[in-house]
Amino acid sequence: MNHEIEKALSRFNEGFNCAQALLAAFAPRFGISEEDALKLAAPFGGGMARMGEVCGAVSGAMMALGLRHGYCRRGDKRAKEACYRTANRFADAFRARCGSIMCRDLLGCDISTPQGMAEAREKRLIITVCAVAVREAAEIVSELLGQD
Repeated sequence: MNHEIEKALSRFNEGFNCAQALLAAFAPRFGISEEDALKLAAPFGGGMARMGEVCGAVSGAMMALGLRHGYCRRGDKRAKEACYRTANRFADAFRARCGSIMCRDLLGCDISTPQGMAEAREKRLIITVCAVAVREAAEIVSELLGQD
């Protein structure tokens, strides 16, 4: 297991959310401080601020990939397509490993409701399911960045 994958798991186990764990692990590679990465990714945990939408590990991974493959010139269609192609490769790989990119689907409950959050806590889904999502997302990002 490489350093960035270990770092993502470590940050998650320290209590940072899934998106924070992913972006903080890879951001320093691109000159972004871990502190700035943690701040930037903070609202993306729990499927966008606990709304159960796109998994925070997926969002954090996409941001990390954007640091390498993102585009910043208006009208740069080639760069835009390359960025989206990489993002889609990530999403396809994550779906293949985890079954979905949606938080509520991964957890099997909707954490945007009090009942769903209670169920997630009772079943310890954040510790079990989310930790796996963080690891898988970090592994895929590492693989995709290694192919460059």
